[in-house]
Amino acid sequence: MTKSYFIFVVVLLCFVSNPTFAQLKYLKDVNNIPEHPRILLQKGNEKALLQAINADNNWKKVHQLILAESDSMLQLPVLERIQVGKRLLDKSRECLRRVFFLSYAWRTTKDGKYLNRATKELIAVSKFKDWNPSHFLDVAEMTLGMAIGYDWLHPYLSSNVKKAIREAIITKGLLPSLDSKYNGWLKASHNWNQVCNAGMTYGALAVYEDHPELAKQIIDRAIESITLPIEDYNPDGAYPEGFGYWGYGTSFNVLFLSAIEKVFGNTFDLTNNNGFLNTPNYIVNMVGPTKKNFNYADNGDGAGLNAAMFWFAQHIKNPALLYTEKTYLDAIPKSMGKNRLLPAVMIWGAGINLNVINPPKDLIWVGQGKNPVALMRTSWTDPNAIFVGIKGGSPAVNHGHMDVGSFVMDAQGERWAMDFGMQQYESLESKGVDLWDMKQNSQRWQIFRYNNLAHNTLTFNNELQQVEGFAPITKYTNKTSFLSAITDVSAVYKGTVASANRGIAIADQKYVIVQDEITTSDKETTVRWTMVTPATVKLLENGIAELIQNNKKLQIKVIEPANVTLQTWSTEPVQPFDAPNPGTSLVGFEAKIPANTQTSLTVLLIPQDVVIKDEKKVPALNNWAKQK
Repeated sequence: MTKSYFIFVVVLLCFVSNPTFAQLKYLKDVNNIPEHPRILLQKGNEKALLQAINADNNWKKVHQLILAESDSMLQLPVLERIQVGKRLLDKSRECLRRVFFLSYAWRTTKDGKYLNRATKELIAVSKFKDWNPSHFLDVAEMTLGMAIGYDWLHPYLSSNVKKAIREAIITKGLLPSLDSKYNGWLKASHNWNQVCNAGMTYGALAVYEDHPELAKQIIDRAIESITLPIEDYNPDGAYPEGFGYWGYGTSFNVLFLSAIEKVFGNTFDLTNNNGFLNTPNYIVNMVGPTKKNFNYADNGDGAGLNAAMFWFAQHIKNPALLYTEKTYLDAIPKSMGKNRLLPAVMIWGAGINLNVINPPKDLIWVGQGKNPVALMRTSWTDPNAIFVGIKGGSPAVNHGHMDVGSFVMDAQGERWAMDFGMQQYESLESKGVDLWDMKQNSQRWQIFRYNNLAHNTLTFNNELQQVEGFAPITKYTNKTSFLSAITDVSAVYKGTVASANRGIAIADQKYVIVQDEITTSDKETTVRWTMVTPATVKLLENGIAELIQNNKKLQIKVIEPANVTLQTWSTEPVQPFDAPNPGTSLVGFEAKIPANTQTSLTVLLIPQDVVIKDEKKVPALNNWAKQK
């Protein structure tokens, strides 16, 4: 018995003998569970999976990609414990990818080369001194990957190898999760809760027969804890942390749900949440015709296959949710092989007929919640369609930016109004930046990409938005001729202006209106209106600018205030720790607003060759719902 395993046994005895910890809520009547393999793809399920693959060329292509990627892994050196800054996460994710792919390849082909290589990876990672519990996401993903390998390959592993992997899962995965120094995520409502609870549950399921009391405690705890992030999808399915973090947190959440449902035949009411069940509609609507997402908060603008969408399509029995996912599967880029959850796509998706999926019908989707959004477009099938996303919310949400009121816009197959998204965390942390302090005066808001001066929103008197402010979506219209949404952003400018409301609309399916209505307080105020663009900006007279990219044009025209002068601002780094932003610029204007005054800022974004009648007759925001 190793020293760490001996320590574990001592701690475990204390753990299970404590009546406070031993009180089970969900698994008190559970005794036996299925034999190995029991996680996701249970014993004997390979036959049905292979039949579904052979019956559909779409799934056959994905299956072959997994096998080809597994073949490429055979020549790689086994993983080493190399930590970058505070994180071991890239190694944990690569462990999960390799073990998941290789174990899948073994179970579907029974080719020994995959079994042998997966075993080598499992042994190597078992020997790591630890899995970096100070950054527990690293432990969670490592444990999940090791658990899949241990469970799926269990009948074919030697007793010594099984013992080594099992001890590693327990001492380097499950045991640290009992330490209050590392398990603060149990009370969080963001992606950490989802990922860490999934990882610990997989570890517990893998070693269940050897330590059933510990396993039940871990899983029972997870069922209770994971309700917190599931509540964050309410009321409509919008995910507070944005597109990329939806892909992370939600995918691990459904990995958790799928596993416990197959083992216990029960999801313990966790799938009865309407916001959670509606969240795939958020993801479908978040991607524009440019194939870029509305990347507010700490997210990049790329879009690709989301494993969780296949679970939702299967669970809700609604293949139409896979409209966007089908476009990714049609292309099958080689980069898809880097998606560490691709085998889960096969488990949840194979058998769904991808050839009869129609585009969504609604042209606007609105989601309230901690970070509300409105997403609208003129068409689902026209690659040149107009797409607009606008957000309210608060900078205080996890991974939030000072981007309240910000928007993106696609037209003519180009993204004209963009969001910088995140800066790589290590590039900031390595320079000593206190990135995760969300308070009003924290260093986080000095990062160029994170504050309102570098977003498509308003700034008053050059001041930052208020972190604790919150902006709801107050109204929207779903008329084809006037798709619109309005957000009351007053609270994020508290102390600067009396009120501020922003509306954005697609008018006549031809052009976009951005309208702000502002009431100042008892002091004169300078407002700055900005939009980030990758286009070349040509400033013209009379409040007009022409944007040019890829031989296409879009006009920015300021209707109110009259006689405004458009200008550009540099996006070059401001602080030594800021990332460069090549090929981009800020375009907009500044205007002084007298004290105790109501005023409107009305800007039109007009694609090339669009002619507008009565362009100056934009109605007040309270009349937008009356548009025909």
